[in-house]
Amino acid sequence: MSTKETWRGPQAQAVYENLLREAEALLSPETDWLANLANAAALVYSTLPDLNWAGFYLTKRGELVLGPFQGKPACVRIPWGRGVCGTAAQRRATIVVPDVHQFPGHIACDPASRSEIVVPIIHDANVWGVLDLDSPYEGRFSQLDQQYLEKLVALLNKHVDWQAACSSR
Repeated sequence: MSTKETWRGPQAQAVYENLLREAEALLSPETDWLANLANAAALVYSTLPDLNWAGFYLTKRGELVLGPFQGKPACVRIPWGRGVCGTAAQRRATIVVPDVHQFPGHIACDPASRSEIVVPIIHDANVWGVLDLDSPYEGRFSQLDQQYLEKLVALLNKHVDWQAACSSR
């Protein structure tokens, strides 16, 4: 049985609170953006149930470019405004998609993905990228996921030099 039926309420909230504490402990002593994003992706992927992909796309030269992630190989470049990632970046808002097959222009990097949540990374008024999570189950992501993943991005904003991460060098 999938945990998606039970991934609500106090249990999920406790897991997320612990994830944020672990993320702070991992990120706070480190200054390297690549190390911090790699650890954040690994922490999310290994902590949250029913994911088949978790990672980052970073804004470079007007498009989203694959960053650190956990899961199967992924699409390398996503145009601004395309797919869930590009749309979330363009809208500057989190997008929760219960069924990716119903999202106009969805980019299927992994055909096993059924639902997705994308949180834009906005710091100093710039969109530096997105945090992207996919699940093989429809309806996997909730308002609680959105709330805590947005908190994770806020934590990342304190510990990642986005200008260095998104540099075209």
